[in-house]
Amino acid sequence: MKLLVNVVFFQIVWIACVAGAGKGYAWAGLPVLIAFCIYHAYVTQTRKADFSLLAICVVIGGASDTLLIQLGLLRFDQPIPSTEFAPVWIVMLWAGFALTLNHSMAFFKGKTAAAITFGVLGGPLAYWIANNVWSAVQFTAPDWQVFGALAIVWGLLTPVLLALGSRLMRHFSEMELSATQPR
Repeated sequence: MKLLVNVVFFQIVWIACVAGAGKGYAWAGLPVLIAFCIYHAYVTQTRKADFSLLAICVVIGGASDTLLIQLGLLRFDQPIPSTEFAPVWIVMLWAGFALTLNHSMAFFKGKTAAAITFGVLGGPLAYWIANNVWSAVQFTAPDWQVFGALAIVWGLLTPVLLALGSRLMRHFSEMELSATQPR
């Protein structure tokens, strides 16, 4: 049940952020993301690993989308703080995505080819929907270039972030275990 709630909560975050941006409300996803974080902190046993991963994903994801902007491939609606950087609403999406990696997306762990395939297909599809359904992002280069770049970014980041999630879970688990061992 927790996995289903994890998937559904992230989808609600995604819609709130993307639809909000497309309709001119850059901060529409924030209350939903906060609710997701509070729920997640309450139900998970891997709080430290998950929220460490969230911080890392915000940085990596924000940098990745900023790179795509700088390469002239994307332009986001509601470009807060600047048209030169990933907007706050897309960074919120990366935060929500991070909370799926050790949970509803965990079945991809150790299955590198499946994780790459998911990233190569799912990343571009999400941006296509954001563009064509919600008008929250515009492709500022030919579609094949945008989809190619998104496939590369997501094909690389998906397995890397999943592996990082596993590593953080092991790290914090080992720390907790060593803290309970007599010295």
